[in-house]
Amino acid sequence: SWKDNFFEGVPSPAGGILVMTPLIFSLSGLDKFYIFSLNYNILSVIFFITTSILLISKVPTYALKKISVPRNMTIFLLLAVVSYFGLLLIYTFNAIVISGLIYFIMIPVSFIHYNKLGKNLKEQNISNEEHEDIL
Repeated sequence: SWKDNFFEGVPSPAGGILVMTPLIFSLSGLDKFYIFSLNYNILSVIFFITTSILLISKVPTYALKKISVPRNMTIFLLLAVVSYFGLLLIYTFNAIVISGLIYFIMIPVSFIHYNKLGKNLKEQNISNEEHEDIL
C-alpha cells in the first residue's frame, strides 16, 4: 500500500513540462542568472535526453495521491496554493521553470525515500518472523 504514493517513472504531464523547461527558461528572463560555463544548446540537449530516459524508466517519483493534510494546516495549504497560482499568473515562465527544477531535484529524493521505505518494510517482516512461535 505504501507503493501507491509513488509513480513508476516520471508521469507524462510532468515529463512534458520538464522537456519544455529549457525553452521556457530562454523565455523567462532568468538567463541573466545563467552561470553555467557550458553552452545553452548542450545543456538543453542533456536535459532533454535525461528527461526522456526518466519518462521510460522505473525510477519511483512522488505521486501525492494519498496525501493527508491535518485540519489545522489546511488554511496554510490553501494560502500556498493561491500564492502559487498568483505567481503563475504574474510570472508565468519564471514559475514554470522554478517548478520544473524543483520537480527535477525531487526525483532523487523520492528514489531515496522509496528505497528507505522498502528497506524498513523488509526489516519489519524479518523481525516479525523471528518472534513467531511455531508449535
